[in-house]
Amino acid sequence: MADDRKIEGALDLISSLPDEILQHILSFVSTKVAIRTSLLSRSWRHVWCEVPSLSLEVEKLTTAASINETLTRYTAPKTKSFQLVIKPMMMNIPYIDRWIKFAMSHSLENLSLEFPRPYYQEYKLPDFFYNSCSFKQLNITLSSYRTMVPKCTVSWTSLQKLSLSCYSLSDESMAKILSGCPVLENLTLSNCDELKLIDLSKSLRLKTLQVNCGMTATQIVAPHIHFLRLVNPQSSYTLVDVASLTEAELEISFFDSHIKTDFPQLQVKVLEMLYKLQNADKLTLGSNFIQIISLAEILGVPFPMLKIKSLTFDTKTCQYVIPGIERLLQNSPDLEKLTVRGRTRFHIPVEIPDMYLELQGLNVNKWSRAKNRASWAKHRKDAKLEHVASLVELMLKNTEKLDKMVLLLDGRYLNFKIEDLTATLSHHNNVTIVLSCTKKK
Repeated sequence: MADDRKIEGALDLISSLPDEILQHILSFVSTKVAIRTSLLSRSWRHVWCEVPSLSLEVEKLTTAASINETLTRYTAPKTKSFQLVIKPMMMNIPYIDRWIKFAMSHSLENLSLEFPRPYYQEYKLPDFFYNSCSFKQLNITLSSYRTMVPKCTVSWTSLQKLSLSCYSLSDESMAKILSGCPVLENLTLSNCDELKLIDLSKSLRLKTLQVNCGMTATQIVAPHIHFLRLVNPQSSYTLVDVASLTEAELEISFFDSHIKTDFPQLQVKVLEMLYKLQNADKLTLGSNFIQIISLAEILGVPFPMLKIKSLTFDTKTCQYVIPGIERLLQNSPDLEKLTVRGRTRFHIPVEIPDMYLELQGLNVNKWSRAKNRASWAKHRKDAKLEHVASLVELMLKNTEKLDKMVLLLDGRYLNFKIEDLTATLSHHNNVTIVLSCTKKK
């Protein structure tokens, strides 16, 4: 009984809050959950109707009628955000335009449209969708073809942030979209496989560009951006103009069983990117990117000098990242901060670089023994104390102005205690070393 009274008291306290606060709380959950809260209290019955955000997921058992009923009861004069996720139900296609128009009629600022499966090949976004002065943020994920092909003029005059995941987005459609976004500051492109040119030369306010995957050879012309994040399969992108770039994150995401035949081309692409990044202040490189650099270093390919002051390596220790790390440090004389995050999302099977180097006439076993790295390849996953310690010493040896080094180690793959590493490190330097380790699961 006492517990029941406590619960009732807690509910009374919540119910006594102003509607504006309750609406703010409900804006963090889906509309479906927000509607269910009307069962908690009579005073809550209509609170969800004026929440300044809508999040609707059209699932297999959801009918268009129920969505329409929800929108009929919704009375907020302005909608800050609207998320519509539509799972495969062909009978819902005739209603999509109505739902989008409803959201746009409420001075919508943030819109997220997700069609996660390719069941909507017959559907095209309506012309009125491309004309809004209230949009500030758009997030569009389309798995179908020809869904986003603007035939009209695009006018998103207030849009600052745009994220597109559209497999069939063409160069013509991309150019038309960009021409209608005069104040765009942040652009993310994912899986836009048909784009051959990303020309941002007229996007004067665009400062951030993120490109994730894409199988087509694509040129990037982005003279005004300050930040670039590029995750792409087999380095399919060419940086034509990134003259204002100050920070970049680069990784190569996909490798197939025949990648050894692509290494010469990959080396050229990767080194071309480094030359374009000579004036950047901050650089983050993934494991595969570093390994391609390593192979070029092993084969004696010349490298550009860099002006970076902060460098991050997203990689675990293995024999095919060491030469690249060493060369990058030697060619970065102004480096002040170095971070190593002991993780990797994508990785080249160690056998593939072996085969490639052997095709180039290099005896891999002999090279490994000469460099004292013969056992490193066997420990891609489990990090040994001596390997991590020697990597730290190697990095210290190859830097001149370094002020701070940060090591973020993954506890799942360590077979030693972090305290043991501290004891092995040299203390005869002026570098602050920060060690951190995630918990083992």
